Amino acid sequence: MSPVLTLWSLYSTPSSGLLCSLALLRKWISGGVCYSPARLHRKTVLITGANTGIGKETARDMARRGARVVMACRDLTRGEKAAEEIRSSTGNSEVVVQQLDLASFASVRQFAKRYSEQEERLDILINNAGVMMCPKGLTVDGFETQFAVNHLGHFLLTNLLLGKLQKSTPSRVITVSSLAHKGGKIHFDDLSFSKTTYNSLTSYRQSKLANLLFARELARRLKGSGVMSFALHPGVIRTELGRHVELQNPLLKVLLYIPAFLLLKTPWEGAQTSIYCAVTEGLEGKSGSYFSDCALKKPAPEAQDDLVALRLWEVSAQLVGYTETD
Repeated sequence: MSPVLTLWSLYSTPSSGLLCSLALLRKWISGGVCYSPARLHRKTVLITGANTGIGKETARDMARRGARVVMACRDLTRGEKAAEEIRSSTGNSEVVVQQLDLASFASVRQFAKRYSEQEERLDILINNAGVMMCPKGLTVDGFETQFAVNHLGHFLLTNLLLGKLQKSTPSRVITVSSLAHKGGKIHFDDLSFSKTTYNSLTSYRQSKLANLLFARELARRLKGSGVMSFALHPGVIRTELGRHVELQNPLLKVLLYIPAFLLLKTPWEGAQTSIYCAVTEGLEGKSGSYFSDCALKKPAPEAQDDLVALRLWEVSAQLVGYTETD
């Protein structure tokens, strides 16, 4: 049989056709890849939630590029274990761990104070940490967990470190949002869902929309300062972020294991857009923009409302107790 007929027979059989289709689907799902060769020597990168998932892969990439990487983690033991692995795999000894609990404004303030005293620069801040569709709970400050961790904690952290960012220009703030912002709404009259029935997806959408509105308003306020602000959707990824969804229905986890393995991004794939926003040249005119799969994307209309973005900023500042003098 000729090579051409042999090749055709392989692709014409049902099983081969299915495998080929799955391979093409998997390639499409994996999304874009950041190909920038940028080096980050003498640069400092701060990443929240860097001990696992896309945060860890982002930290590893930044370390490979020669940056000093500060991993801000709630769990110091897990954080140090991840940092040691990154130091070992990259040969970069400038990977350090600092304790940060985004569910506590006191912890955020302590971290920012310590960072400002100990670190000379902040070239790239990646607001990566987050929780997803967790059961209803309140933080020590009395706010609904998803809104507090995903938005308010990062809002406060970024503002407290603006001085470092402005002294290190050109610098970047990258906020990891989600496609889930579509259909989201900022419930200004009930941000913690204390008056209405709590729905974990509704709350998650609110927090991810808040991420985008925050990045947009930050870009507006810092226009011309040399500090750029980007938001992104990393994709649907096989990480610990969905652990609360799994706990709600463990049987579903078993049934969907194989489809999830095929259809969800790996942490490395999911980190690519964060890396793209962090190092790609030529994004100076794109501050305030939204990215996915290493490409500029148009967010939902609700994420482009400048009046809501301004109101959210003002309300957030009041809730976290932040003033311009901080």
